[in-house]
Amino acid sequence: MEMSGIELIKESYSALMAECYGQIPESERPLIQLAMDHALKLLGDTQWENGEYILQHSVSVGRIAVIELGLSTDSLIACLLHNVFNKTDNVFSVAEIKKEYSAGAAEILDGILRINSLNTENIALQSENFRRLMMALSGDVRVILIKIADQLQDMRNLDKLPASLQQRYSVDSWHLYAPLAHRLGLYKINSELLDLSLKYLHPGDYLNIVEKLQETTVERANFVSAFVKPIGKKLTSRGFDFEMKARTKSIFSIWNKMKKQEVDFNEVYDLFAIRIILNSKPENEKAECWQVFSVVTEEYLSNPERLRDWITFPKSNGYESLHTTVLGPDKKWVEVQIRTGRMDDVAENGLASHWRYKGGKAGGKELDDWLKNIREILENPQLSPADFIEEFKVNVYDDEIFVFTPKGDLIKLRAGATLLDFAYEIHSHIGDHCIGGKVNGKLVTLKYRLKNGDQPVVETSNNQKPKMDWLDFVVTTKAKSRIKASLNEEQKREAENGKEILKRKFKNWKIELNDQVIRVLLKNYKLKLASELYFQISTGKIDPLGIKEVIKVQEEENSKERLSEILAPSELKELTFDSGDDFLVIDNDLKNVIYKLAACCNPIFGDDIFGFVTIHEGIKIHRVTCPNAKQMIDRYPYRLIKAKWRSTEKRNAFQATVRVAGSERMGMVSDLTNIIAKEAGVKMRSISINSENGLFEGILRVFVNDTHHLDFLMQKLKNIRGVDSVTRSDG
Repeated sequence: MEMSGIELIKESYSALMAECYGQIPESERPLIQLAMDHALKLLGDTQWENGEYILQHSVSVGRIAVIELGLSTDSLIACLLHNVFNKTDNVFSVAEIKKEYSAGAAEILDGILRINSLNTENIALQSENFRRLMMALSGDVRVILIKIADQLQDMRNLDKLPASLQQRYSVDSWHLYAPLAHRLGLYKINSELLDLSLKYLHPGDYLNIVEKLQETTVERANFVSAFVKPIGKKLTSRGFDFEMKARTKSIFSIWNKMKKQEVDFNEVYDLFAIRIILNSKPENEKAECWQVFSVVTEEYLSNPERLRDWITFPKSNGYESLHTTVLGPDKKWVEVQIRTGRMDDVAENGLASHWRYKGGKAGGKELDDWLKNIREILENPQLSPADFIEEFKVNVYDDEIFVFTPKGDLIKLRAGATLLDFAYEIHSHIGDHCIGGKVNGKLVTLKYRLKNGDQPVVETSNNQKPKMDWLDFVVTTKAKSRIKASLNEEQKREAENGKEILKRKFKNWKIELNDQVIRVLLKNYKLKLASELYFQISTGKIDPLGIKEVIKVQEEENSKERLSEILAPSELKELTFDSGDDFLVIDNDLKNVIYKLAACCNPIFGDDIFGFVTIHEGIKIHRVTCPNAKQMIDRYPYRLIKAKWRSTEKRNAFQATVRVAGSERMGMVSDLTNIIAKEAGVKMRSISINSENGLFEGILRVFVNDTHHLDFLMQKLKNIRGVDSVTRSDG
C-alpha cells in the first residue's frame, strides 16, 4: 500500500534523526520535534508546483545542513521552519521563535527572511558585492550555509522541474551559490553545484565528458594500478601508515580546462590526481610528507615547475597539501597530492569555512585571518565544530552596506553613508550637482543615511555646487576628497583671478610685487597663505586700494626703522622724509653710518648725489644722473634722502669708469697707461682694449679723488694722438 504524503514526510524525518543521532544532544531533541510538529501542523502535505512535498524538502535541507555541513540544533530547527515563513498565512514572528525555541534559531530565520526579500531579477548574481550583501543581511554564517544547502537540494532534484526553472536555478548556482560555497571552504559542494549547473546549462558538453569518462574508466583504473604499485611497495617497506586513492577531476573542472586551454578531452593530461594520505602524528606531519615526496620522485621524474608547497605555507583558506607532477607509465604526466588525514579532512569537508568570517575587520581586508582559530579545532578532535559555530557571527561587514543602483547593480558603501555619498560613488559630477533624490520611491534629502538593500535615485541641478557643510555629514573617502577638490578648484580659480588683479594694480602703481610684499600683506590681513589673499581680493573681501595704503605705510616704517639702525639718534633727528632742504652729509669722518656707493653709477666726490634707504644694505649713494634714479624717485619717494659731500681736505679713492675711442696705432696702449699712472697720478684698476678695422675702444677702470681729478684725467687722455672721444661711463 502506497504511503501518504504525511507518512513519507515523517519517515524522512525519522531517518534524519537516526542519521544525526551523534550530532544532536539528547536534551535538544524535544525542541527539534516541537519544530517538526509545528511545521506539520501548518504545512502538512502541501506540495510545490513540481509535486515535491514542501516539508519533505525542508527535512532534506536539514539533512544536508547537519550531515554534510556539520551544523546543529538551531540550524536544523531553522531548516524545518524556514518554509513555514514563506508558504503560510499563519506566520509566527521571529520574536515568538526566540521565545519558543532559541535566540540562535530566531536569528537564522530572520537572516533567511531578509535574504529571501531581495528582488534579484535584475541583479548580476555573479557580482562579488551581491554575495557580500547576502553576508551582510544574513548576520550569521549559518544563514548562508542553509541557503547553500537549500539550493543544493533543489539542484539534486532539478530534473523534476520545467526547463525554464532548470535554467534559472542553474544560473543562480553557477554564479552565486557555488562561488559562495567556495569562499566558505565547501569544496565538495562547490564542485557538485558546478557539475549540476553544467548539466542543465551545457547539456551537450556535460554528456560528452560523462561518456568519455565512462569509456576511459578501465584504462584509468589500470593506469592507476600500475602507477601506485611501486610507490606503495616502497612506502610500506619504509614503515609509512598510508592510503592511496585516485581522484578524478570534476566534470566542470575538465570542461573549464578544455575551454580555457582550447583542447579536447584527450588532451587534458591531468584528468585525475593520485592522492597519498598519511596517518601522521601532528608533530611529524611536515617531515613525513616531504619523505613521501622523496619516495615518489625517486620512482618517477618530477616537473619542478609544477611543485606546489602548501605545507610550509598553507593557502589563506587553511588548505595544506604538497603537490607535484611526475612522468608516470606510458610517459603520461600525473599529479600527486601528498597530505595527512587531518589535511585531507580540511580540504575535502571545508571545516575551516565555519570560521572564515569570524571576528572583526582585518584592516580593510575582505577576510580575517581565521587560521589560528581553526588550529584549536583541528588539534583537539574531541571538540565538536558545532560547539564553536555559535560564536562566529558574520560581522566582517558590519562597517559596510550594499545598495542597488537604478540599473540593478550593487554598490558597496561605508556604513552610515548618505545619499550624497552614493551620488559621488556613481560619479563625481553627479555628486557635485546632487540636490536630493528618492530612496525606495520616497523623497529624501542629501543627508539621508542609506541602509542595506536600499534603492536610491539621485536628482541633480546644474546650479548646484559643493558646499563646505557637506563635509560635515558625508562619510566615504571618495565623497570627502571630491568635495574638498571641488571647493579647492573653485577657490583656486578665484585665487588666480585675484592674483591677476593684484599684478595689474601693482604694475599701475609701479611697485614691485615680490615675496616680501606678499608677506607684509599676509601679516596685515592675518592670513596664512598667498592663495587666501588672492581669493579675498577676487571675492571683494579685500579692497586693492587698501593694499596700496598698507604697502606705502609699511615702506615708510621700514625706511625709518632702517635709518634708526644705521644713524646715530642725533643725526637721525636732522633727517626728514619730505621735500625739505636737509642733507645727509657723507665722508669718512661720519661714524656709525652704514652706506655704500651704488655700483650702478659709481658716484665720486663732487658728483650731485642722493641717498636711498635699502632694507638690508643701509643707505646707498647714487648719482643724480644714475640710470635708475628716475624709477627710484617715482616709485619710492619716501625712501629718498638728500645728500652732499662734506667739504674736507682728506681725499679718498673713488672708482670711475672711462670709455676711450679712436684710431688704432702702435703704442696706443702704452700712451694710455703712461698718462694714467704718471701724468694724472691716477691708480688704474683695469684696462680693456678692443680693436677692429683700424679703430679701437677702451674701457678704463680707475681710482680718482674727486670729480676734478677725473676731469683732469679725461682732458689728458683727449690730448693723446689718435684719441677721438673720452667719456665717463656709469658702470
